[in-house]
Amino acid sequence: MNLRFQAGSNPTLLEGYGGYGYSFTPYFDPTRLAWHEKGGIYAVCHVRGGGEYGEEWHLAAKGATKPNTWRDFIACAHYLIERGYTSTARLGGEGVSAGGILIGRTFTSQPELLAAAIDKVGVSDTLRFEQTQNGATNIPELGTVKTEDGFKALMEMSTYAHIKDGTAYPAVLFETGMNDPRVDPWEMAKMTARLQAATASGKPVLLRVDYAGGHGMMGATKEQVYEQLADEWSFLLWQFGIPEFQPKKQ
Repeated sequence: MNLRFQAGSNPTLLEGYGGYGYSFTPYFDPTRLAWHEKGGIYAVCHVRGGGEYGEEWHLAAKGATKPNTWRDFIACAHYLIERGYTSTARLGGEGVSAGGILIGRTFTSQPELLAAAIDKVGVSDTLRFEQTQNGATNIPELGTVKTEDGFKALMEMSTYAHIKDGTAYPAVLFETGMNDPRVDPWEMAKMTARLQAATASGKPVLLRVDYAGGHGMMGATKEQVYEQLADEWSFLLWQFGIPEFQPKKQ
């Protein structure tokens, strides 16, 4: 195994979630060895909204306080750059499901911060989410459009509402499963179309659809998991400029 660290130039993937009091706890995943073999760094940001520091940490990014989630993630990204682990050109961010709010509002708040982002089955249009089949169950966490305060909070969370035409956004890979019972596939499709039309960076905005898939990797086969990881990491390494992942010239 050729693990290597090169100050400021390591391909780095930063992940966060920040909702429902969920905690990222340490675990071993042998599939990540493939990422590390390419010199990759994997980092987790324990943003507010999670449960790593108890219920107070959860409540610090719930409803109207939700912006603390992506503020923490942005701070973690700057930390990795300032401490020399990576650079903007080699930094990617990822959010899954409710973590779609985190990653989406990160690249709409600071478009220049990341080289690439992965928004996986992400909640993106929070103003419409309540009307979906699973939307009502999330009202206690996110809020409701039926009150003024709730509407304002959900507007602030909405990635879709914060996309601005002519902005140089990072490369983004959106992902959905056609059988997703939690976040309807149209959310990722809608986000892809809007961002493709708005971005001025020339970087790719892609939609990956698993027609046999559901909510991310939940219930997925090993083959689905490995194919998805291969696509994600190839996308990131392509955008980071790693030579062996660049398209061949015709």
